[in-house]
Amino acid sequence: MLGCLRGVGSLPNQSTCVLWSWKRLMTGSPGASCGGCSGSMGPTWSGQLEFILATVGYVVGLGNVWRFPYLCYSNGGGAFMIPYLVMVVVCGIPLVLMEFTIGQYTRQGPVRAFSRICPLFKGAGLSTVVISFIFSTYHNVVLCWSLFYMFTSFGATLPWMSCNNTWNLVENCSSGFLSSNNTELQSASQQFFDHRVLEKTSGIEEPGGLRWELFGCLLLGWVIIFLCLVKGIKSTGKVVYFTAIFPYFILLALLINNVQLPGASDGILYFVTPVWNKLFEVKVWFNAAAQVFMSLGIAFGSMISMSSYNKFNNNILRDALIVSITNSFTSILAGFVIFSALGYMAHMYELPIDNIATAGPGLVFVVYPEALSAMPISRLWAPLFFIMLLCLGLDSQFANVEVVITCIKDELGSKVSGLLKREALLSLIVCTVGFILGIPHVTKGGIYVFQLMDTYTAVLSVVFLAFCEVVAVCWIFGVRKISLMMKRMLDNMPSIYFRFCWILLCPLLILSILVSGIVHYSPAHYGSYTYPVWADCVGWFISLASIVWIPLGAIHEMYKNKGSVLQRLRKAVTPTVDLAKEG
Repeated sequence: MLGCLRGVGSLPNQSTCVLWSWKRLMTGSPGASCGGCSGSMGPTWSGQLEFILATVGYVVGLGNVWRFPYLCYSNGGGAFMIPYLVMVVVCGIPLVLMEFTIGQYTRQGPVRAFSRICPLFKGAGLSTVVISFIFSTYHNVVLCWSLFYMFTSFGATLPWMSCNNTWNLVENCSSGFLSSNNTELQSASQQFFDHRVLEKTSGIEEPGGLRWELFGCLLLGWVIIFLCLVKGIKSTGKVVYFTAIFPYFILLALLINNVQLPGASDGILYFVTPVWNKLFEVKVWFNAAAQVFMSLGIAFGSMISMSSYNKFNNNILRDALIVSITNSFTSILAGFVIFSALGYMAHMYELPIDNIATAGPGLVFVVYPEALSAMPISRLWAPLFFIMLLCLGLDSQFANVEVVITCIKDELGSKVSGLLKREALLSLIVCTVGFILGIPHVTKGGIYVFQLMDTYTAVLSVVFLAFCEVVAVCWIFGVRKISLMMKRMLDNMPSIYFRFCWILLCPLLILSILVSGIVHYSPAHYGSYTYPVWADCVGWFISLASIVWIPLGAIHEMYKNKGSVLQRLRKAVTPTVDLAKEG
């Protein structure tokens, strides 16, 4: 019944499915059949291309544009490609394939899937939902900024081009781009971001009032997400045709435009020229592994949720390869686009490229807008660039919010069946809560809240969760059982290479990232601003709030089982997924 119930609204006849399921539950009639459902398997994607586009849209996000190019140039240029591609092969593709296998075989979201695969680690499934939801509450602020820039770029002039505006501090404003070593002056683009967009205060201790324009953009962002999720995968599957494909047209158009500009070749050479001695630095390999890990969205539960809507015999090996390779290709393509523009800026302002390149939001909301304003036909490229950022962010949001909705359907389906008859109402509740929790980010001190959340949510807690996931699936549940799942679905066992990665390389690699992250931990900061101790404590609390469910789930499982400690433990690690009859 639950397999039929979980996808309400995703297919035209799902209301029929719910009514049938509820009637069967109340009458106890085992012989009825659900004629309105998609077989006995529940709803599926309307076409396989929808699943691939939705998954590609999820993994290809803002990190490909603002994190990878900076990591590449700061970790050996072209030499960084070697550890990066090695990590894609030994960690990225195997883990994506593993999550696809779990979702497609069990036909459940991460909470129910983990409780069936390894009851002792059932809390890991809930942790993926919590992390995804926390991530969505502050990640939508980036969409809010993108919308603000997009709207302002339609004016008579680009407002970040000059110092002749009411928000500019004229005494230390420069209309040209400045070296990052210059601490006395600010570029007009930096002042636009700080004093017009954010109206930034001096620190998190001074939240200030609401930025009402950003508040409106945040609301609009959540409205767009709600409208795209209003009918589940039926509506999302159609939207991704645009949001997943459109950014590639813009990236290619920008690249063609940029390479014709003076200095662009110098920027590209700076991006790809290898510094071979960097290959002997452990930090470079750590950064490569972390980038692969984070950009593919492993341990967020989204891969499991989206693949749970696949047909049982869908070729997940092909899809895992397509998604992983497309993600890497996009990162490299974005690197060429960004550094060709930075090379042009370095030529225009006679500055070294390493004084222009930066990481994080500053690259796409300060540096690149400055580059756009200096380009020919800047009035065309600026709105297109921010529409591209909006599309990149929306795809990731679809997946993160869908994890929460899928969890509610899986765990509370029979208890809130009246709510599930109205897919729009369920989506509205989730989006409304996400919007409310995002409001602190659109205060005048919101950038400090954003940076704090990003530091403590998107790194250590996710890596710890991923390690628990791999231990539960690869070591406790076992590679043999995962392989048998794939054989049931694809009629072929996974290659010995994937089995070797699952049982040894992936767990050791993730453990290394986790240990390295703890050893090299440094408190959160935003530019030169250092957070007070109480803010770091709040950050750790947020981080723990997302992973505390793992030990709590293990304690609950041990407590509810009967017998001696050893008997309880043995039952807690015994899977309930049926490897003989599933599908």
